[in-house]
Amino acid sequence: MTYDGSMPEIDSLLGRMQTIAVVGWSTKPARPSHWIADYLEKAGFTVWRVNPVAESTSETQVWASLADLPSSPDVVDIFRAAPQVPSIVRAAVSAKAGAIWMQPGTENPDAAETARAAGLDVVMGPCIYREHRRLIGNPVPEGEHGPP
Repeated sequence: MTYDGSMPEIDSLLGRMQTIAVVGWSTKPARPSHWIADYLEKAGFTVWRVNPVAESTSETQVWASLADLPSSPDVVDIFRAAPQVPSIVRAAVSAKAGAIWMQPGTENPDAAETARAAGLDVVMGPCIYREHRRLIGNPVPEGEHGPP
């Protein structure tokens, strides 16, 4: 199934996901990948930060790749440039992820088709932070992007 921004399908995915691999997580707190990972964790999800060049600290575990995760993630949330998405999707298929979430600016229709063909759910375009806030009844005000 592909989620095209239809709220019932996105709401269903948000309601059943428990583990989220944030691919392209940044060590810089002002980057969306960083603060969205923190937000999702505070919202009660298990968040795995994936970045091949970042190092773990005493506060934050970072994995080099999807293959290194302790188990299959429910969702792979992508914060990488669209040309890098196909290899991430292939890794997500190998890791037996349940869904791919392509954040705004990461959309790659060919990679989405690869994910769908492998049986993964796909969300392409909406922001997971905005969608979760909407779902819990605390929508992000128009024009606001979220915390730095």
